Amino acid sequence: MASVLNISAYRFTPIADPAGLREVLRERADAGGLKGTILLAEEGINLFLAGPADAVRGFVDALRADERFAALTTKESWSDDQPFRKMLVKVKREIIRMDRPTVVPADGRAPAVTPVTLQRWLEQGHDDDGREVVMLDTRNAFEVDYGTFADAVDWRIDRFTQFPDAVASHRDELAGKTVVSFCTGGIRCEKAAIVLREAGVEAYQLEDGILGWFEQMGGAHWEGDCFVFDQREALTPALQIMDPVATRRL
Repeated sequence: MASVLNISAYRFTPIADPAGLREVLRERADAGGLKGTILLAEEGINLFLAGPADAVRGFVDALRADERFAALTTKESWSDDQPFRKMLVKVKREIIRMDRPTVVPADGRAPAVTPVTLQRWLEQGHDDDGREVVMLDTRNAFEVDYGTFADAVDWRIDRFTQFPDAVASHRDELAGKTVVSFCTGGIRCEKAAIVLREAGVEAYQLEDGILGWFEQMGGAHWEGDCFVFDQREALTPALQIMDPVATRRL
């Protein structure tokens, strides 16, 4: 049985002193024998950790004891081996870079749709108001090539900072439709859905992203695997490591 617990989590919340918090979290992670990456910025926290289950969950429990992170939710998967080489804790300008300082999810997130509701919409071919549903992949092109939702819109962006300009270019194509933006764990969609709504698009974000969909719905309406930013490379809808001889989605 796989013995290494892998988690991803994020939270948009004001952090006045990310540099000071960096030292605290680095010491705590090292003490637990954890590896991975934690990104801190004044806008929040974004983390990917792996290690023994008790140590990982203990780290998360301690983090949630801080009221800024009390609502932190995690996505879990398992592996036989440690997928990270080292433990990094970095202070950044943004925990997910978009270069749009006016987009502040902590001030109010765009509405989200749960996997259960989205499953119903996809099965019936429209949302509950009869509008066409468009699945919009907000990830970079190389990630999309590993797998995505069936018939999803993919603007072939190379980095997330290009997303706002892509919205401006394709806005008219989305008029009158219900757009569900999605990404790996949900963090990019927090900003993407805000940008879409500011452009006048009826947009929602998929709650907990692709990994949350896999947890609840498995591979329904999904084609391929899901790229992850560690040595596992990609996960199947069963949240298992991708078959190394598998072919990416064309």
